[in-house]
Amino acid sequence: MGGIAVCPGSFDPITYGHLDIIKRGAKVFEEIHVVVLNNSSKNPLFTVDERLKLIKEVTKDIPNVTVSTFQGLLVDYANMVNASAIIRGLRAVSDFEYEMQITSMNRVLNDKIETFFIMTNNQYSFLSSSIVKEVAKYNGKVSELVPPAVEEALKEKFKE
Repeated sequence: MGGIAVCPGSFDPITYGHLDIIKRGAKVFEEIHVVVLNNSSKNPLFTVDERLKLIKEVTKDIPNVTVSTFQGLLVDYANMVNASAIIRGLRAVSDFEYEMQITSMNRVLNDKIETFFIMTNNQYSFLSSSIVKEVAKYNGKVSELVPPAVEEALKEKFKE
């Protein structure tokens, strides 16, 4: 397929589920831009800079991945980097309705950018950043949910 794709999210923090989607997308597209979007409706644990650092660390072995941040409309970022696609992960049917609304709006804003949905690996279908934060907050085991660098960062955050 080739081309440039954008993989957006808040990534607070990045999980193995996110990495699964990024790695699989990187096999299909020549270039993947993982972009941290600041979601004003969420109260993040990690700053944007901390999230960027963690994502760069855990994707450093994927040569066609670029990590950045953007404030504004996703389609504007996609235009800026000449992306022709947006990659979104789906965990369950419950994700689909929300994702369909976002995709429909993006299509209204720019009908030249296609959205590709990647079903998450079954082992990550329950996984969300919110669940990871909740488990980590109470010193639960998250090593099977997030890369070691993220696990350490969570321990530091909840030590404060």
